[in-house]
Amino acid sequence: MREAIKHSKLSRVRPLLLLATATVLFPLSPLPFPRANAQEVVDRMVAVINGRELITYTDLLWQLALQPGVPLENPRQEDLRRALDLLVDQRLILQEAEKLPSAAPSEKEITDEEKRIISFFPSQAAFYERLSRVGLGPDATQFREIVQDRVRIQKYLDFRFRSFTVVTQKDVEAYYRDSFVPRRRRQAPGRIVPELKDVYDDIQKELVETKIASDTDDFLEQAHASAQITILDESLGDGGKKP
Repeated sequence: MREAIKHSKLSRVRPLLLLATATVLFPLSPLPFPRANAQEVVDRMVAVINGRELITYTDLLWQLALQPGVPLENPRQEDLRRALDLLVDQRLILQEAEKLPSAAPSEKEITDEEKRIISFFPSQAAFYERLSRVGLGPDATQFREIVQDRVRIQKYLDFRFRSFTVVTQKDVEAYYRDSFVPRRRRQAPGRIVPELKDVYDDIQKELVETKIASDTDDFLEQAHASAQITILDESLGDGGKKP
């Protein structure tokens, strides 16, 4: 059995990558957004990053649509705020990724990622029905661009962090001794604790992910510190420029 390992505060990065966010720059012109009540609302600007990356309300709704179980009709403010935070993180990562030469995502990578996103939902039909509620169809160019950007982000993070992350045998042994065994004994008193050899690979993988999350956390903190992030919708932030 796998032992859960506490991640850094950037555990938010994994959902960000797993669920994909709307990282496509949306047109500035007013756009109709399909709602359950058949009303049309005018898209509005929510934030601008470094004076060139625009985030709109529709981007937030696309983000929410890709998260199972999150309400789309009358979205909760906390969900919109979380979506905005994730989108800002993704835009900052993409801006950094643009500085390095890299191969475009392959057709297989895009298709695999589409299947992975759909796997979070009860069925493919349920997934596309949910997308249709925010104006995205199965053949929508915007959805494909969202997936492409998600793959680009994953490839960039893998190149920048995973390629240089090393977990030694001593790291695994220390975690097993100091964290895994004590926790397992607290959680299941009287039960036999798995031997190190039986959980070695799982612990090693988890430690790798923890280190990557920590490194990504540091990277994003630096990116935020050097970026000009202007929140235009005061209901979703403090208003004005950040930091």
